[in-house]
Amino acid sequence: MPDTFHIARDKARARALGDFRGGDAALTASEPLIDFLTGEIAEFERDQGIDWDTPVDHDTLRKVWKMSAERGFYSYLLPKDLGGQGLSVADICAVREAALMSGSVLASHVLGDLSGPPRVGHLFKQASPYQVDTFLKPIQTADLAVCFALTEAGAGSDAASIKTRAEKTADGFRLNGVKRFISGGSFADVAIVLAVTDAEAGPRGISAFFVDLHSQGASKRTDYEVLSGKGAHADLVFEDVIVPEANLIGEEGTGFRLGMARISVNRLLHCSTMMGFARLALDLSIERAGGRQQFGRPIGSFQAIQHMLADMATDLYAGRSMMFDAARRLDAGHDIRAEASMCKLFCAEKGFSIADRAMQVHGGVGLLKGGPIEYIFRNLRTFRIVTGTSEIQKNTIAKALLDRVG
Repeated sequence: MPDTFHIARDKARARALGDFRGGDAALTASEPLIDFLTGEIAEFERDQGIDWDTPVDHDTLRKVWKMSAERGFYSYLLPKDLGGQGLSVADICAVREAALMSGSVLASHVLGDLSGPPRVGHLFKQASPYQVDTFLKPIQTADLAVCFALTEAGAGSDAASIKTRAEKTADGFRLNGVKRFISGGSFADVAIVLAVTDAEAGPRGISAFFVDLHSQGASKRTDYEVLSGKGAHADLVFEDVIVPEANLIGEEGTGFRLGMARISVNRLLHCSTMMGFARLALDLSIERAGGRQQFGRPIGSFQAIQHMLADMATDLYAGRSMMFDAARRLDAGHDIRAEASMCKLFCAEKGFSIADRAMQVHGGVGLLKGGPIEYIFRNLRTFRIVTGTSEIQKNTIAKALLDRVG
């Protein structure tokens, strides 16, 4: 009997590391990560019955985070002095893309995308020693899960319009408001919350806080499901939550700037997720086109399928080229505000187009819940909205272009 698990592992490993665009340091970092994802994590997924449509319970996720942290992967993409690999942004994009390309359902959780160090690494420069010891270090060791809470019902891309209030009191700050559609909110222990501390000061009146989500008056609403699946999003409700003054990040009024400081980097890093999923969809579509027989021959012999594959590959090549070019510009010290938005716009739109064609190539099989194509289709559709809609990206691009001649 063939060893199907190890055959699948070797195939996934080859797929993940094929056409790798990072440098030698990134490749060296990627190999053990991919071995972990296609080996131990793949076995864990199999034993736990986890597929692409399975909402993973929080206890199981915490096991995954701990496994990753103990092996050093949870902080992998941070600077060396914070326990990471010290990779360039271009190399981080390559590592993230390869992780998604491995086909591991839990890849994003292994890297802490929704719960861990990638969400807080930049805060080590602003956080007090108390905050580092109380929040940041436990997040790195997977003892605490974190989320970033900015979005509200009336404040998404217009972040300066947030309504959540933090009123100064003798005990610190009294927090009231509701944060909406917060990624990772359902399993987070602590949230980085942006709230208004001076209603007359506009964006300069917004402050950032570490908020313990187990505090009295803090609660979660998880009675809904977003397109990408159930279990990872929540509304965070704050009703007279007392936040100690020691939990204020930086100074009052610097929260908006802190929240926006890494927006270009974050948009660019999201592109690596989109391109990883799009590459996986294309690879699976090529396999399907070569193996699926209709009318006595592989469907890949029909020109209609060939043209879809050609369009997918062309869009993917363009998106990846843009992403790595922008990342290398950022590594060289350039302002990439326009380029990051161009990448996010293009990768989101074309990534979803690739997923749509992949579903067409797969036919009925592509519609099945629990399979990768249906999940990739749903997931990539969300990226046309999250981290700034495609329309907002166009606004940002145009403004950056006009500012250059203003």
